[in-house]
Amino acid sequence: MNNTVADHILERLRSWEVEQVFGYRGDGINGLLAAWGRAGDRPRFVQSRHEEMSAFQAVGYAKFSGRLGVCAATSGPGAIHLLNGLYDAKSDHVPVLAIVGRTHRAAMGGSYQQEVDPHALFKDVASDFVETVTVPEQLPNVLDRAIRTAYARRAPTAVIVPGDVQELDYSAPTHEFKTVPSSLDRGTWTAVPSAESVERAAEILNAGDKVAVLVGQGAAGARAEVARIAELLGAGVAKALLGKDALSDELPYVTGAIGLLGTRPSYELMRDCDTLLTIGSSFPYAQFLPDYGSARAVQIDIDPHMIGMRHPYEVNLVGDAKATLERLIPLIDPERGREWYDEVCASVARRRTVTVRRAELSADPINPEFVAHTLDRLLPGDAVISCDSGSAANWYARHITMRDGMRGSLSGTLATMGCGVPYAIGAKFAHPDRPAIALVGDGAMQMNGMAELITAAKYQDRWEDPRLVVGVWNNHDLNQVTWELRAMGGEPSFLPSQELPDVQYAAFARSLGLTGIRVEKPEDVEAGWRAGLAADGPAVIEFRTDPAVPPLPPHATWEQLEATAASILKGDADRVSMVRQGFKAKVQEFLPGSREQDKGGK
Repeated sequence: MNNTVADHILERLRSWEVEQVFGYRGDGINGLLAAWGRAGDRPRFVQSRHEEMSAFQAVGYAKFSGRLGVCAATSGPGAIHLLNGLYDAKSDHVPVLAIVGRTHRAAMGGSYQQEVDPHALFKDVASDFVETVTVPEQLPNVLDRAIRTAYARRAPTAVIVPGDVQELDYSAPTHEFKTVPSSLDRGTWTAVPSAESVERAAEILNAGDKVAVLVGQGAAGARAEVARIAELLGAGVAKALLGKDALSDELPYVTGAIGLLGTRPSYELMRDCDTLLTIGSSFPYAQFLPDYGSARAVQIDIDPHMIGMRHPYEVNLVGDAKATLERLIPLIDPERGREWYDEVCASVARRRTVTVRRAELSADPINPEFVAHTLDRLLPGDAVISCDSGSAANWYARHITMRDGMRGSLSGTLATMGCGVPYAIGAKFAHPDRPAIALVGDGAMQMNGMAELITAAKYQDRWEDPRLVVGVWNNHDLNQVTWELRAMGGEPSFLPSQELPDVQYAAFARSLGLTGIRVEKPEDVEAGWRAGLAADGPAVIEFRTDPAVPPLPPHATWEQLEATAASILKGDADRVSMVRQGFKAKVQEFLPGSREQDKGGK
């Protein structure tokens, strides 16, 4: 029986309960691939179309499972391709391990084929731990530390194994000088702040009359506690996009997403509050938080390296969100007025009315908001949703109602394109018994999504529930950047960089034996989604949407809209329809039932 270093790597991964590794082959990991064959494909090797997709799939798996995501690649170009996905893991604080090959030790430094310096390559993205295994006895400690560090720091780590080392006979570290033993058990632990700091935080929160709560992905394990403290404080709760599934949107005081992709109630919540409690979020855009000096603030975060850096918080509670809130809740005074709470709930109700109105506006041919709004009513209660970067993220943020039991994520910090479909594939391996839905623009679909449909087709038989529904917003435009150019740069769309070819995504899906449906009329949107959700395997539902519908930020004023329109009229190819759609979308805030109308606005 073989017992090489490569065999022991796979054995050690199994001992860490790693069930699959997302990768792409190459001769730099030939020793590992041979070991996989001897091991009966345990852990399962999941083949992507590109190493970047392997890394994204590992990130998606980690995000939706809470477990370590593992990816593997050959030396040189394969290792380089992993970088974008690993940076996504680093930016969103996700535990991912990359196992990477390297040229044989005898060839190092000889400008050999595909030779790069992997330590220099990974020193930033895997800064918490990157190491090369040069002798068999080194392996257990290096691999175990990489896994422990990935979990503890919620970060990507990298283990580099030269090709000839993979094929060496394995021997364990011995009990002697200059050897480092290792152990498998990770153990469990919970960090909590001091009692004195919790008491100071309670004093600040109890003194507030208008409390706002901001939650991120770090609050996901504390849903009941977040709801309880919000109710005690009579607070509204806004969510960073990575925390969209941290609390149900059905709660009357949940104002939805915050920021450029957020809602007006969240914008007003932060603008008007006198106290802020941030839980498990490192939301970076300070302009959407309370003005400095206008509100007292408390933050809870597990990572002392990240806490206290987005706002001048008075108290920073370093600890697990659930454990910290369990200590904080008994100190909260329940006797407070409900005027602020009632105002927040009314704002949320008005926003829902405006959202429906905007989704139901006519467009040419289909309103992109209507596509997301229609899906929202049809989503299964156990859906796992991934969203790509681009204008589709606006519709995901504002129209998808996250309910208890549902999961959702996107590239929150790196905001990289092309992650939506591979995230969904990773989600399917994390939850093979649940339906996965990927929300993707045509730019991201052309970048990565189409190739990864091949991966979905390859592995659909491995999933208990084979449904993986990819919704494509096909508007022939790199739409988010187009609108940023208009709104932020005051410049018309530059067609050579923005215009996309009209690719037949549904037809491509059908060529792979998948369900593929192209929807070109608003009256067919619901039927399209229903067909995808009822399919017996992966499905692509392609919607021809109007690029002129603006992803208006929640704080947009009439004056800003007029200024943007004036700059566009000097030469934008879509200027007439853009101004018309922008006016129609903005005016929904002024119809009966909106805040402006309630105040007597026009």
